[in-house]
Amino acid sequence: MTDSKKASRASGKRERLASAAAQVLHAQGIAQTTLADIAQAAEVPVGNVYYYFKTKDQLVEAAIDAHAQTLRGLIAALDELPTPQDRLKALLNGWVEQRELTAQYGCPTGTLASELDKRADGLDRSIAAVMQTLLDWAERQFREMGRTDARELAVALIAAYQGVSLLTNTFRDPDLMTTEARRLERWIDSLT
Repeated sequence: MTDSKKASRASGKRERLASAAAQVLHAQGIAQTTLADIAQAAEVPVGNVYYYFKTKDQLVEAAIDAHAQTLRGLIAALDELPTPQDRLKALLNGWVEQRELTAQYGCPTGTLASELDKRADGLDRSIAAVMQTLLDWAERQFREMGRTDARELAVALIAAYQGVSLLTNTFRDPDLMTTEARRLERWIDSLT
């Protein structure tokens, strides 16, 4: 096997482990998740996990990076839409599409942020940076709409989502997400 094929296979395995870590941590939480759980989800022998990640915290960091990468992909896709209103509404629709998962486990980024906030190892700042990326993107959309209060509106939007995610999860009611998204769409329309 050539060195490039080995590197590609290794990179693919590392990415699978990071993606699996994000999913398993979302479903089980940090404390309940073992390296074996992540290895199983990634379909990688547990011994191989240690080749890529020496500690669970390194896997948590990789999960945060996976969240960031997913968000960057989402933002790139949303930015293809013609207007800021279209982009913001598409974001809302994406949240609605994930409502069953949110009802079961909460917001992937929000629940991880909440867990990491209780630790003093700096990973809380890493997940905050992911949340900051979304907040900054939303602010740009409102600014493009000509709003001088764009930052406040972005905070209101993300806070509404995080709040409804918590309620959707607490009550295990995906319809709450749908209802709030429709209200937020009307709110976005009212801002123009």
